[in-house]
Amino acid sequence: MKTKFGNLKINSNATQKILAFAGLIVLIIVFSIASPHFLKFSNIKGILLSTAVNGVLAIGVTFVIITGGIDLSVGTGMTLAGVMTGVFITNMKMPVPLGVLLGILTGALIGFINGIGVAKLKLPPFIATLGMMQVTKGLSLVISNAKPIYFYETPNFTKISTDSVINRLIPGFDIPNAVLIMFILALIGGAILTKTIIGRYTFAIGSNEEATRLSGIKVDSWKILIYTITGVFVGIAGVLMSARLNSAQPAIGTGYEMDAISAAVIGGTSLSGGEGTMLGAIIGAFIISVITNGLRILSVPQQWQMVVTGAIVIFAVYADILRRRKA
Repeated sequence: MKTKFGNLKINSNATQKILAFAGLIVLIIVFSIASPHFLKFSNIKGILLSTAVNGVLAIGVTFVIITGGIDLSVGTGMTLAGVMTGVFITNMKMPVPLGVLLGILTGALIGFINGIGVAKLKLPPFIATLGMMQVTKGLSLVISNAKPIYFYETPNFTKISTDSVINRLIPGFDIPNAVLIMFILALIGGAILTKTIIGRYTFAIGSNEEATRLSGIKVDSWKILIYTITGVFVGIAGVLMSARLNSAQPAIGTGYEMDAISAAVIGGTSLSGGEGTMLGAIIGAFIISVITNGLRILSVPQQWQMVVTGAIVIFAVYADILRRRKA
């Protein structure tokens, strides 16, 4: 029975990823036919850059969703991490590597506090991270005095996102560093999920938290660690966003949490917990970016873009419910 169920789960996950990838290809074909500008390199590069940040957030939030939790603070947490990176590098004149590290640690601290709230204070993940969303949003505005922090004195900082190491190795392939970093992080995240004890306990907690606790595993400690890992990815996303814009924008970030969660769900991560892959999260992030970019090129109003994205998320969640019923 266990073997059959395991095979069914693997096939179900594989099917979800195949369908998501097929959907991505269909979207690219449709928008390419609808607009001759869609496949221009400048537009493709823009899609890649926008996917990089959302993809990193989707990778991070996938960990939490697999445990059966949620993190609504990833968007504004990214903003606070970017603002703190600006404070360390521009205001406090720290070296860029140290400022970047401290910015990432800011994200990790946000995740750690979320983990404490969920695991130790027994707050529902929705409430704990919703509160943190507001806290980080407010702190970003307070710390920056509601003004952008620019990196004009450290021009090398922007190269973290916009430069292209790949183009230097293979001339003509001007793929931004942010995209390369996203794929590297996806590989690291995938390795953590499939090759380490952290990954095994992440799936175990999401599949049956009580059984995992009764087996002697310290569920609370592992939850705190998992939320902290999510925070690390949030911090990296904050650095990438700030480097891409050459500034830390304190008002940006709201709405990114929905894009990240949507990307994870579209890619096959179950909101019920126990299922999810990094490859699926990346595919989902590309789907969100392609839809947003394609609708923008076709001059579809932003409010309708939100309607389309929301409808796709509803469909993805419903498809996941049907898939789990069959399983």
